[in-house]
Amino acid sequence: MPNVAIQARISQELKQEAEAIFADMGMTTAEAIRIFLKQVVNSGGLPFQPTVKSPNAKTLAAMVELEVGGGQAFQSTDELFANWEN
Repeated sequence: MPNVAIQARISQELKQEAEAIFADMGMTTAEAIRIFLKQVVNSGGLPFQPTVKSPNAKTLAAMVELEVGGGQAFQSTDELFANWEN
């Protein structure tokens, strides 16, 4: 069976970051995509649980501060930026 081409539009930054990881693993982007698609078929769905990127340490600290009653909360971004301290 002949191979077919797949096209996808992604940002240059995402492509470069992923390619660097694949290169460290000794594979090309095309090989990684083939492995991913094979695992989709083998598992009958996504072969992983999709997640969002974790907040950085500064954001996590701000979230904890708000949870314990500290910090400031704003009703809108306009209100936030009006109170922004440089």
